Amino acid sequence: MLKTFKYQIYPSHAQRTAMQHSLNECRWLYNHLLAERKNAWEQDEGSLNYHTQAVSIPKLKVERPSLTDVHSQALQNVAVRVDLAYKAFFWRVKSGEKPGYPRFKGYNWYDSFTFPQVPVGCSIRDDKLRIVKVGDVKIILHRPLEGKVKTCTVRRNNGKWFACFTSEIPENPLPAVNKAVGIDVGLNSFATLSTSEKIDNPHFFRHDENDLARVQRKLSKAEKGSKERAKRRKAVVKVHERIRNRRSNFAHQHSRRIVNQFDTICVEDLSVNRMVHNHCLAKSISDMAWGQFFNYLSFKAENAGRKLVKVNPAYTSQTCSGCGHRVPKDLSIRIHNCPCCGLSIDRDLNASLNILALGLQNLGKIPRSRLL
Repeated sequence: MLKTFKYQIYPSHAQRTAMQHSLNECRWLYNHLLAERKNAWEQDEGSLNYHTQAVSIPKLKVERPSLTDVHSQALQNVAVRVDLAYKAFFWRVKSGEKPGYPRFKGYNWYDSFTFPQVPVGCSIRDDKLRIVKVGDVKIILHRPLEGKVKTCTVRRNNGKWFACFTSEIPENPLPAVNKAVGIDVGLNSFATLSTSEKIDNPHFFRHDENDLARVQRKLSKAEKGSKERAKRRKAVVKVHERIRNRRSNFAHQHSRRIVNQFDTICVEDLSVNRMVHNHCLAKSISDMAWGQFFNYLSFKAENAGRKLVKVNPAYTSQTCSGCGHRVPKDLSIRIHNCPCCGLSIDRDLNASLNILALGLQNLGKIPRSRLL
């Protein structure tokens, strides 16, 4: 499987200028190749493919000598990106989705360049990241780089620079523990496990909401186009970055712990994008980042040889985990009281038990119930 290792790099002022220059040249090439395809269709109703555009890059270097300041394979990767953008566009057209034609990239909308064949163009030597035509850049290797490195992407993010290595690594199965768990996510608590454990809701956005409002008020008062406005915009970005990092770390920590403790993990197959259409709950649902948590669970489980089962979330909160009787209730009712078997337990715990049962049924480990 493929795994990405992200490290922060600390370029000098000259190196930062050189990498920004590479980004500018890649952005110009992206817009140029996109314009070629657009004009080819509008004028001649013809189409261009990746190969045609890739072989034209050496000719473009004659017309624009500054392109020679960027590694040739990084320039070829720009043509790959344009080709992928068009393939995604045509796929959306065929599937009936809103197409969204590929856009030209402005300064802040093109923030990375890629070396597709590491160590060609980019390599790590003596705790330094050696980038062709940039130099040896300081890098913090906070964890070892594993597997066979395939590509390296140098990315600019909010004034910081990162190196992202994509490696091909073998599975690393964990010892079997013969345990299964059902997980019900919610708003009162982040998640409830079928083992009766509750993971508290961290409320990262809510906790920093006042700080965000304060820096946004200062930003709105600054004159547009001024240096002061640019400075205050960075303060807003910093608050958002802090919230995002805390949320990501929270999801990483709990997903790793769950994968280590259980062989089979059963979760709801939620459509979070549709759930946030509810304007009363949209902010709270977005703050929970259930999709991010499920994604982390998925790739960690795959690498560890665990099973992640997604089940239909319909009626998991209303069905009694004891007898299967369906007890309708709204979100304000937090205790499940079954009139048939007399079971009285926490609503979220009842749902997690149902999720566990559905997941085990899908795997054929327990008989399929007519009521679940």
